[in-house]
Amino acid sequence: MTVTKRDYYEILGVSKGASVEEIKRAYRTLALKHHPDRVPHEQKKEAEERFKEISEAYAVLSDAEKRSAYDQYGHAGFDRRYSTEDIFRGADFSSIFEDLGFGGSIFEDLLGGLFGVGGGPRQRSRRGADLAYELELSFEDAARGVTKTITVGRREVCADCRGEGGTRAACTSCRGTGQLRQSSGFMVIARTCPKCRGAGSAITKACPRCRGEGRVAVERKIQVKVPPGIEDGMRLRVGGEGEGGARGRGDLYVLIGVKPHPLFQRDGANLILDYPMDIAQAALGGDAEVPTMNGRVSMKIPAGTQSGTVFRVRGRGLPDLHHGRPGDLLVRVLVETPANLTDRQRQLLEELGKTFGERTHPSRQSFLSKIKELLR
Repeated sequence: MTVTKRDYYEILGVSKGASVEEIKRAYRTLALKHHPDRVPHEQKKEAEERFKEISEAYAVLSDAEKRSAYDQYGHAGFDRRYSTEDIFRGADFSSIFEDLGFGGSIFEDLLGGLFGVGGGPRQRSRRGADLAYELELSFEDAARGVTKTITVGRREVCADCRGEGGTRAACTSCRGTGQLRQSSGFMVIARTCPKCRGAGSAITKACPRCRGEGRVAVERKIQVKVPPGIEDGMRLRVGGEGEGGARGRGDLYVLIGVKPHPLFQRDGANLILDYPMDIAQAALGGDAEVPTMNGRVSMKIPAGTQSGTVFRVRGRGLPDLHHGRPGDLLVRVLVETPANLTDRQRQLLEELGKTFGERTHPSRQSFLSKIKELLR
């Protein structure tokens, strides 16, 4: 049965006159949407097929030579001239996703698994993979900033063989090209060399240190400088501290988790403090000692303060991560209704309650008046 391929422009949803940047943007959007690791398990197989389709379309249309051949000959003629290995050779997937905090390796590795490409010279010559590390901080450390020493396990290029895996020689089967080609008239069929798996060379004597892998597992202690005011869920990039590769190491991404504080909540650079207050203090007013991240401050409480009133203490919040200026402390008063009264306290409250009226409780009196109006 002959499988009819969809038009590459249609797959990416771009016009035939689309620029390379438009093609990149279209592929980026679709690749993030259909990446198999970003969909529910039951949709994984469908996502893999879609991902293969859009990646092939991008590899062709982002390359001027391949795009010209496709425009001239269409699928039928193009497929006779280019194997799957040819289509993906030289395609740039790395630069498209770097601003999201991921190297292109998470996409290139998937393409290698789905298409059986990427295991040859391109794979050995690329930059090392990015790594992630979860770092939990106390609320105080996140507020003030701190330098932490963490231990990261990673693979580095073997120093003895410089990542080659040992002594290498050109593959005798493909003569160093990494491919076996078979011609039949005007058709050329190319496939990855099974002997060297597309590498173009083979190890004749394995490096004793890395045993032919080209990389060795190590543990490194790395200092991570956490800026003041960092928030839970943020991510720090430590350049060049990921895994090793022939074109340099990847990056390390430190995922920040911040423990909750027993007193303070956070709203950006501002701190929120719930301050319980007894009814007498709220009614009479006075001075209150309020805790902050840097000691206590005195705050004036006006007479007649209502529960839920918020007072602002300027400059007593956290440093803003962008400009460094401190936020404010927002003190939210919670007037506490007395409980577990003694007989004497109950008697005094009953006597006091009889003296209350519209002047002492204007909000309550206004509320009762509105009810009376509605019930007329």
